Parts: sequence; structure tokens; C-alpha cells
Amino acid sequence: MATHEQQSETPVEKRTDRQADETPLFRQPAFGWNILATVLIIGLAIAVTLTTQRKSPPVAALPYSEFLQALDAGRIVNVTLSDQTLTGDMRATATATAPATAPDRSAPITRFTSVAFDDPGLVQKLHDKHVQFQREVSSGTLLSMFSWVLPLLLFYGLWSFILRRAGKAQAGLLTMTKSKARVYMEKGIKTTFADVAGVDEAKEELKEVVNFLKEPQRYSRLGGRMPKGVLLVGPPGTGKTLLARAIAGEANVPFFSINGSEFVEMYVGLGAARVRDLFQDTKRSAPCILFIDEIDALGKSRALGAGGLSANDEKEQTLNQLLAEMDGFDPREGVILLAATNRPEILDPALLRAGRFDRQVLVSLPDQAGRGQILRVHLKHIKIAPDVDVSKIAALTAGFSGADLANLANEAALVATRREGDDVTEDDFTRAIERIVAGLEQRSKIMNPAEKRRVAFHEMGHATVALALGTSEKVHKVSIIPHGIGALGYTLRRPTEDRYLHVKSELAAKIAVLLGGRAAEEDALGEVSTGAADDLAKATALARAMIVNLGMSDKMGLAVCEERPAQLLSPTTLGLNGGTISNATAQLIDEEIHRILDEGYTLATKVIRENSKFLHAGAARLLAIETLDETELKQLSAAYRLPLLNVDEGV
Repeated sequence: MATHEQQSETPVEKRTDRQADETPLFRQPAFGWNILATVLIIGLAIAVTLTTQRKSPPVAALPYSEFLQALDAGRIVNVTLSDQTLTGDMRATATATAPATAPDRSAPITRFTSVAFDDPGLVQKLHDKHVQFQREVSSGTLLSMFSWVLPLLLFYGLWSFILRRAGKAQAGLLTMTKSKARVYMEKGIKTTFADVAGVDEAKEELKEVVNFLKEPQRYSRLGGRMPKGVLLVGPPGTGKTLLARAIAGEANVPFFSINGSEFVEMYVGLGAARVRDLFQDTKRSAPCILFIDEIDALGKSRALGAGGLSANDEKEQTLNQLLAEMDGFDPREGVILLAATNRPEILDPALLRAGRFDRQVLVSLPDQAGRGQILRVHLKHIKIAPDVDVSKIAALTAGFSGADLANLANEAALVATRREGDDVTEDDFTRAIERIVAGLEQRSKIMNPAEKRRVAFHEMGHATVALALGTSEKVHKVSIIPHGIGALGYTLRRPTEDRYLHVKSELAAKIAVLLGGRAAEEDALGEVSTGAADDLAKATALARAMIVNLGMSDKMGLAVCEERPAQLLSPTTLGLNGGTISNATAQLIDEEIHRILDEGYTLATKVIRENSKFLHAGAARLLAIETLDETELKQLSAAYRLPLLNVDEGV
């Protein structure tokens, strides 16, 4: 069973060589460099403009005629000549007694500016009046240059932005067909078969693939070839993806990984183009592994279409292209195609025929020994108490997948952390199992005494019937503490061993245990409640399965009467997997379901009445301490001598 550890490998972009390099071949160009440069230039121009401006006092505009009058009157102190203006200082008034060559220096000085005229005698006049004057080269050259450069820069930046956006849009259209698969190079894959536990048979089957990738000439020596495709089949959480990574890690080859849903696009033809692109990349990188996860999203049976009228459907075109590519590549090139699914029954038959997915590897739920191996892998990173029995925890987790066991180890560590413990104890694992199976405790939900008493009798009814009938599932704990969503209490029953077959009497006992809570309510409290809704649904589903799928009804016989909607039937499936049933058969199925449920309820009522003292004592104990564990239930059973009945009694 897969350990589902978090891997540290980092995906890198596709390369055309097989060097162990994690550097992407195509780097993403820096975004917005033109825009950034334009902004910096504009900011620099503004800064230069601000720094070149002189901090001068307010300047008064002076007509040129008044300037000449002030010059003749000796009021002009100094003048700066430029091409277009005259600027300088002048006194507010002139002194009548003082000569022009010796103006009154006590008069206030003001700043003036005037428009320059083409006056050839101006310089001589200034010289005659002893006025300081100078020629100024125009300082607006830089600013005038920016006055026409800045608009060009702004236009260039805007045009570059538009072209970049258009180029990205065009590149997006051209790359829509590119595969989204990511390649894990040699340094990226750290997972090996040592990280995978609980699926020894699957690992042995897949080791041959690893050996072929390492030594292809060994298998071609006698003319043999590896299968083109290997399909990993199993329930969710069993480690199919982790197994595929482990193969790539063991063989030290590139690993192409893609999900089946990534091929499906809105536009017809894009999925097929992506399939072609992906297979071209794998051929260039051979030897390598191409892994398609959830292939049922891509390879769903075409017979499930509406009467075969979906010939132009995007999914069907993508599937056809995948089939063509699988026919076109030679496994001797070193490309191994792996796929994973948890619904193999809906895959197209053409995908599973010889020459495509030649080999199917079952990755099933782990047995008790496998669960112990998986737990030991996860417990390496958790500080557990010395007295923790991993085998006992594995026995309590029948039906758990590798992902469930990883979650269990984490939940147990969190439970120990919340109670401020120094290590994780066996009780922490038990509480973690209860939380996963029954849900989170909701002690804040307050029930009135009458409802609490009814829940106590209901849960003890399940426990009483289970203990009396001696089913293969032992009662581990009974509680009236609300858990999860809508569960006011629970009776935790766990299998004592892994079971793969169940006889008819065991299924009948399961139905009686499910109906034991309702029978206890009716016998002890005089009427039933809505608390048995979930029990009734499960019992009805089990009884229906016995009738229509398992042939456990004398009246129905051995025929499998699987009810399927007519719109899902096609000429290729009609008559193979069952079809619609007649009204008479449907009525007979309903009658047999009612009969099995009535017999189960009769048996549960008989057990409840014969063990009434045990039922009332257990309910009273539940009302007092809210939870009864396995040890306390055994003590109660010994005190009241709970008899073990035969399942067939009273039926």
C-alpha cells in the first residue's frame, strides 16, 4: 500500500535532452521592461526640469519702451541679454541730484523682464549708462529637446505595450495545443519502492518495468517486448500515483505526468493536438515514463454516448488520437505508458485491448499485514509511546486505504498535541479512528433528558443485537456523545479480521444489527423516532443487493436484475450488463426486500426482549458516563449472561 508521503521533487519545464538539470530550457521573459524604462526616463526628465528651474523672486513684466525710459533715467542696475528676453534689476526711483553714473543705492531694487527687440544701439546705450550687462546662452535647449523627445517616448511605450499584449495573445493561440505535462528529471524523483508499502504483489509486477528501462537489451535478446501500456487499477487512495513515481525513481528516467482531464478542452481538436505533442516529447526523451492519471476522464467508453451520435465530440476525438498514438510508437524505444483509474468498468474496450494497455495491475486495499507496514512507515516521523501495538491498530482499521492510514497517523498526533502529551498513545489512535469514522465530537450540542435517554436505548440496541448474534464485527465502543453532522450517538463496530466473502446468514445478521436500535426504542420506550433514518437506508440497500445482485432470494432466483437507466444502454451493452426490468419483476423485488427487512426486524426484536435487563443496564450506564468501551461491555455481558443466539432463530 502506498505510503502517500509528501514528496520533495520539484517539477521543471520540458527539456530536449536528458541531463539531470532542473533549470528550465525556456525562461519566462521579464515582464514590462519597456514600460519600466519609459517611466524611468519620464521621471528623470521631470527631475531635470525641476532642478534646472531657478528659485528667483517674483519678476515684473516691463514693456520695452519703459525699459528704455528707465535706462535713460539711470534706474537700470544690470541686464542679462538673451535671444528673446531681457531680464535684470532696476531701482524703483531715480535721484534727481545724483548723476546717472552714481545712482542712489538706497532705492529698492526690483526684478524685471522684457521682450527683446532687434536694437543695434542697445549695447552702446548700456555701456554709456555704466550698466552691467551680459549675454546668456539659452538654457532651454535640454528642455526643448525633452519637449519633443518625451512624446516620442510615451508613444513608444504605449506601442510596445500594445504589441506585447498582442504577441502574448498570439502566442497563447499557438501554444494552446502544447501539452501541459511536466517532466521530473533524474534529480527530481526521490520516491522509490522503499517508500511504498502494503502492495507487494503490485511492486513485484512493476519491477519488471523498471528492469526493462534499465536493461532493454536483456528483454529484446529473445525477441520479447515490454507491454505498451500498464494500467493501475484500484480504489482511491491506494497509491497508484505514488507507484508510478516510484517506478521513475527506481529507473532514474524522466517522468511525464498529466491528468486525463487536462486533455479535454472547450475547442474541438485541441485535446487531440495535445496528445500528439505529448507523445512527440516522450519519444524525444526516451527512455522515459508517461503517466496519465484518472484516464477515465479521457478514455470513457464511447458506447455510453447518446445512440452513437457523438462522433464529433471533443472527448471522442481525443480518445481516438490517443489510440492512434499508442498504435504508432514502439515500446523498444523505451517509452512506457502508465495510467491509473478507479473506474475501469467505464473505460472504452478499444483502450484495453491487446497492443495498448496490455497489462493491468491491481492496487487493492491493504490487508491487516499491509496496514501494519504502512503505519510503521508513517510512524517513523511520529513520537509514539513504547506500548503502542501497531498490529492492534491495523486490526481496527479494516477497509482503510493508504491515504486513510496516513490521515490516521496525523490525526493521532494532533489528538496527542491537543492534550499536551509527551508522545502518541494507543488511546490517541483510538480517538483518531473514532473521529475519522464517526466525526468530530460535539459536546456543545445539548439534548434534553428524554432525547438523551432515547439515544442511549437506541445505541445499546445496536450493541445488544451485535453481541448476542456474535457477528464478525466486534463492538468496540458505544457512545451517546453527538458526533459529525446529525449523529447523536454511535456504536463503533470494527471487523476482527479481513473478510472477502460473506454468507447469507452474516448479511441477515448485519441487517438485524442495523435495525436493533429501532427495535430497542419501540420495546423500551413504546414508540419509534426519526433516529433510525440512516439505519433504515443502509438496511434497505443491503437487502436490495442481496436480491438483485447476489441471488439470495428463492423467489427471484439467480438472475442479476441490475436496474440501469435506459438512456445509458446501447446495442453493445444491452444484454451484457443487464437491462431494464419488467413491472412484475420490480414488484417481486420490492416484496422480497420487505420480507428480508421484516425478518431482520423480527430477529432484532426477539434479541432485545430476551436481553432486556442487559439493555436497560447498558442504557443506564451510558446515561451516567456517556461512553462504554470494549472492556466495560464485556463486564456487562458477563454480569447479565448475555446469550449467543443463532442467526436463523426466529427467522
